[in-house]
Amino acid sequence: MTAKLVVLYTQPGDTAGFDEHYLGVHGPLVGKIPGLERWESARIVAAPDGGEQTYYRVAELYFSDPTALQAALGSEQGQATAADFQSIAPPGSRMFVAVVDDFPA
Repeated sequence: MTAKLVVLYTQPGDTAGFDEHYLGVHGPLVGKIPGLERWESARIVAAPDGGEQTYYRVAELYFSDPTALQAALGSEQGQATAADFQSIAPPGSRMFVAVVDDFPA
């Protein structure tokens, strides 16, 4: 059962500075987390439901199962990545663990 870490970043005060660090430093840290099967990141550009655009960026990190995800978070590389998250994440940013529902295409 695939598990993922979903990270939602709120709007930073300095988007250019945030993106520079996120893409140049944080992303490479994420890519080295043990057990990571794949990850993706996106900049949120619209809120089609008409609501407030609370979040600036989203990242989704995929692991084979919840146990692998927890092991990754507890690893040295996972801890280094989490510390970097704490240093760059604007107030109100969140992390969630989700179990993926697999549906046929």
